[in-house]
Amino acid sequence: MYAVIVTGGRQYRVAQGEVLRVEKLVADVGAEIKLDQVLLVGAGDGVTVGAPTVAGAVVTAKVVSHGRGDKIRIVKFRRRKHHRKEMGHRQHYTEIEIVGIAAGK
Repeated sequence: MYAVIVTGGRQYRVAQGEVLRVEKLVADVGAEIKLDQVLLVGAGDGVTVGAPTVAGAVVTAKVVSHGRGDKIRIVKFRRRKHHRKEMGHRQHYTEIEIVGIAAGK
């Protein structure tokens, strides 16, 4: 069984037991969260597509850890103007493990 969920403005195809990194969620490590924005649920040959979400479908996940990604360098440069600006960015993330998928109706 698998599902397509939306969290942090992105869509993820998930299955039970998978570990994935998503945008930072406000939850403690070890806490269980319910992701209710489920766009699609598939089990074997049957696929249920929502409009826009599947009614009653919930994906349960456990928060494994929080962290920050690798540094990304940003360089702004204007030629012939003696202008150069360097910045860095590290995106916060939450690592979650998919515990269960409930298909709903």
